Amino acid sequence: MTPTSIALLSLSTLMFIAAASSAKTWALSANSWFWLLLTLGLYTIGNLIMLRLIRDMGMAVALSLSAVVQLVAVNLVALFFFGERVAPLQGAGLVLAVIAIAMITLPQGP
Repeated sequence: MTPTSIALLSLSTLMFIAAASSAKTWALSANSWFWLLLTLGLYTIGNLIMLRLIRDMGMAVALSLSAVVQLVAVNLVALFFFGERVAPLQGAGLVLAVIAIAMITLPQGP
């Protein structure tokens, strides 16, 4: 991965974390239009960034990497900021997902 790809992945992850947090806030609110529109805007920005990553890295790697990074990041936000919990089996699934993405992104042989 190039430094640009890492930066774009980080930026898209921040957008998706903010969007997920905004969506959770909307769900807890009285269906506020502000939170709904903010959620849609943040998801749109995140997906536009992903288009560049797909072009640079390929669809399979970019989307797999993004999905697992978001999976971990959003779960951390859900656990620590919103007080949600995951069952032990779900936690094991998160660990396996991280292992899977590590295997996908390891350098290929000759």
